[in-house]
Amino acid sequence: MTTEVIAFWALAVTLVGSGLAVVLSKNLFHAVLWLALSLVGTAGVFLLLEAEYLAAVQLLLYAGGIITIVVFAIVVTERLVGQRLSQTTGRIAAGTIVSAGLLALVLRTVAQQPLVTTRPPITDDLTRSLGEALLTRYVLPFELLAFLMLAALLGATYFARPDD
Repeated sequence: MTTEVIAFWALAVTLVGSGLAVVLSKNLFHAVLWLALSLVGTAGVFLLLEAEYLAAVQLLLYAGGIITIVVFAIVVTERLVGQRLSQTTGRIAAGTIVSAGLLALVLRTVAQQPLVTTRPPITDDLTRSLGEALLTRYVLPFELLAFLMLAALLGATYFARPDD
């Protein structure tokens, strides 16, 4: 086994474990910390795929920025409400059934396709190719995503304002 395969399996176990911990954790703050570990593990997968730019964006934007905002929101909300917030997992059976069905669908789809055992060499700069694709071919979805994020920010601001 190569170090790349060992790193992949270590990241896979970390991602599955932290993903399950996010869903099954009763404490909302602990769930957010498990989510941060999951996002850092995803950045590790990007590094294994030699996509350094995506790994950096994953760490800075999601694991750094979004988790900080969520932790801040939990702390402020707990102070306003005056009690600890807990996460409820009331529909765990239905979620397990749906997850098992999706896993079976993914495994069936993967089993039907031949898997390539060797990775083709990267010939050009991946970051440059990604930037050119985002600003030429995928500019409309990229801008629509920015608009969606702005709408979510405005909605969060509306719901966070005090009732007068």
